[in-house]
Amino acid sequence: MYRLLLHKQKVSIGNLLSPRAPDYIMKHIHSVSIVVPTLNEVDNIDLLLSSILSQPAPNIMLEILVADGGSTDGTRERVQAWEAKSPVRLIRGDGTHGLAGDVLTATRCANGGIVVVMDADLSHPPDRIPDLIKPIMDGSFDMMVGSRYVPGGATPDWPKSRRLLSRLGGALAWPITELRDPMSGFFAVRKEHLLAVDSDASGFKIGLEVIATGGEHFRVSEIPIIFRDRVLGQSKIGLGQMISYIHRLLALGGGVVSFGTAGRFAGVGLIGLASDILIFQVLFAAGFGLGVSHAVGFAFAAILNYILNSRWAFAPKIAHNQRRDWTRFARFLTVCLLAFSLRGGIIACAVQLFGWPPQVSLILGIGAAAAVNYFGNAFFVFPSPKERASFVIPWRVAAIGVLGYVLLLRLAFLGVVDLIPEEAYYWNYAQHLDIGYLDHPPMVAWLIWLGTSLFGNTEFGVRIGAYVAWIATAIFVFQFSRNLFGKSAALVSVLLVATLPFFFSTGIMMMPDAPLTAAWAGTLYFLERALLGDKRWAWLGAGAWVGFGMLSKYTIVLLGPATLIFLLIDARSRRWLLRPEPYIAFAIAVALFSPVIIWNAMNEWVSFAFQSTRRLDSSTNFSLPALAGSIAVLLTPFGSIAALLAFRRLNFKDKAAENFRRSTFVGVYTIVPLSVFVMFSLFHSVKLNWTGPIWLALIPAIAASIVAATGKASKFDNMVRQLWVPTMASTLVIYGLGLHYLVLGLPMTGYVGTIRTLPVAWQEFGHTVGLVQNEIERATEKPVLLIGMDRYFLASQTAFYNRLDENAVKSSVGSGVVGKNSLMYNYWFEPENLMGSNAILFSLKRHELEQESLTKYFQSLTQVHQREVVKQGVPVGRFYYRIGYQLRNCAVPECR
Repeated sequence: MYRLLLHKQKVSIGNLLSPRAPDYIMKHIHSVSIVVPTLNEVDNIDLLLSSILSQPAPNIMLEILVADGGSTDGTRERVQAWEAKSPVRLIRGDGTHGLAGDVLTATRCANGGIVVVMDADLSHPPDRIPDLIKPIMDGSFDMMVGSRYVPGGATPDWPKSRRLLSRLGGALAWPITELRDPMSGFFAVRKEHLLAVDSDASGFKIGLEVIATGGEHFRVSEIPIIFRDRVLGQSKIGLGQMISYIHRLLALGGGVVSFGTAGRFAGVGLIGLASDILIFQVLFAAGFGLGVSHAVGFAFAAILNYILNSRWAFAPKIAHNQRRDWTRFARFLTVCLLAFSLRGGIIACAVQLFGWPPQVSLILGIGAAAAVNYFGNAFFVFPSPKERASFVIPWRVAAIGVLGYVLLLRLAFLGVVDLIPEEAYYWNYAQHLDIGYLDHPPMVAWLIWLGTSLFGNTEFGVRIGAYVAWIATAIFVFQFSRNLFGKSAALVSVLLVATLPFFFSTGIMMMPDAPLTAAWAGTLYFLERALLGDKRWAWLGAGAWVGFGMLSKYTIVLLGPATLIFLLIDARSRRWLLRPEPYIAFAIAVALFSPVIIWNAMNEWVSFAFQSTRRLDSSTNFSLPALAGSIAVLLTPFGSIAALLAFRRLNFKDKAAENFRRSTFVGVYTIVPLSVFVMFSLFHSVKLNWTGPIWLALIPAIAASIVAATGKASKFDNMVRQLWVPTMASTLVIYGLGLHYLVLGLPMTGYVGTIRTLPVAWQEFGHTVGLVQNEIERATEKPVLLIGMDRYFLASQTAFYNRLDENAVKSSVGSGVVGKNSLMYNYWFEPENLMGSNAILFSLKRHELEQESLTKYFQSLTQVHQREVVKQGVPVGRFYYRIGYQLRNCAVPECR
């Protein structure tokens, strides 16, 4: 008999278990039901029941419910023998829904308000039961879990392979819960929470079902346990249970995922695959080209797949009133376009970079598109509303899915989209490696140098640094947001960073904004840890990332005054002004930035002047509307409105409130940098990308407003949250189709834009310029310089894409040699070193070659000629050129 020890009261067990037990006793007693699921545990059940009943439990009335799933080894008979002498009951089940179903069946029969679930194989220590139920009894938590992986927990009898498998299973549950041991089957929970689980729940991880059902505000914690492996009997865990576990994880995420849907989807996919390949092969053999054949084949297969999926593959899982929902077709079209874009990128990557045959590349692209289609259909097109007990979990799952898609999409297109002129210009930085440059600090050059050293002078080598920098940005944003608003907001923050235009672009274009954004995010993370988390070591990280940011772009210096203002207005943070850590951080930042200081000192401080006094000396121009428009572009129009709404929800009034300090932190690090650009825009022109990194501070608040829009929120708040779905979906479609267009063009029509408006034919441009160069060199029998007549675009692109000239970097000299401002080309190529050279002057604009002033720089000049640039057999633009003989240095009097 279970012994009940009452504070200051000595009462017999018989009286205590009697329905006539005195009221003064009953009001101090908590009723607990222990549910033990069993299946053929005859060797362990007696030992387990004896152990449970021998444990002291103050002020607890308990019962033990043995939920048997169909034992045939005598387990039921053993339990029945206990029923007559102890508070033990046998609950017969049929095991139809596995352990979860048996536990739910027993819970419905339970008398206790708190339910403890534990295994029957003696692996869960009964002496930890009081520690599990105590926090629930005092109202601290709704659920307590016995954990093997918190400090003090252990699995001493397990081999490494089983530990690895358990850790992997726990990692798969990471989107649903932050528990270190989400696969634990030893937990205590209030009965109503356990009964809230879906009645169709199956598998062996009922605890995870409870957590997923509990929602964002469900309070759950862990205590350490020593998990002993079973000595007697056989384990029920096998491949089938693991597959069932993965299925339930996907279902809890809101997806219609099962063997049935997967099998039917695979059948539909094979039909679509056959038609896709057939149409592709016929069109490609007929000479329609890779882009047309791939697009037409995909379109036919997509329409066929939708008809079969909606009427067969996912039909059993779709409610009848949902089958004619036209929004479902819009969602399906979105998923198809995303799959189409990724497929095109993979095909282009396989053909252009690896030289694979188009037919083989198509199979690889179809495989990637099929994965996007299946999970997109299961979670987005035909989701299971039944499983979405917590609306937050689908947002978490969406964040992970979109993150994976964006990483794959960028990776597929990273090396096949032509460099934009700015990227080619920064690649030329890397060819003239230095510790400083006129118009930007050197970090972008260093990253390009590293990337091209590893992957060659290719588009992929140039851009891989941006790809890695974006990953660093996402990691810091996640950590920073989780510290402020929790895991759900952190995952949605990553979702925003993956989909908002500015942040998407920083992950695929190698510009100074890429490392700057990573450094900005890193600085915010460490500043939050220092100022709100009171971590002294965090100041060192903040100083380091400010230094890296200053090596990327000077804009990050705006975080300095923001930090000072926060220190002054936040009472708890003022103590840092008297401590050495902030000043050490400043010293670290200056030390890292010192190469740029040295370069400027050696070059008359030109870079600092270029980024400060030169901009202030520009003509007066009221550009506040342009600044507002740039924000709408960087964040999308809806995103800019949502940012304003999120800022308004921050708490700046109640200083005693828990979230006042974090609201102040977000507000200060957004408003202070933004106010600088607002004031600047009142008198000067602004650039599109300037405010991009500023919004990193506000993104956690935007994400928090999304996941906080629960049923208690206003209709307006819920509407804003719902509008994020089409906003994010449309931006992803635009990114994917835009990249697809740049590489493969439009079916049948090719490219609508020209080389002057889109980066669609710079390879062909560079090759054509190289052909002209070779012609002139053969005619004159001496090397020829290439002078792009714009600021730096043409010179940079020619240096990168003129593969016919092994010394293109040295021969493409920029317009500085003919008296124009060509930024760093004026430093790299001094006219006196090029005296007497022949040159090809070329431009996309004829009038730039017809300037009378050009004649003084050469002994003679030819007439203006033109050449057409062709991509995939289609003209995409033209350029103009003329030949100059015997370059003269017009800096000397003889030239004037």
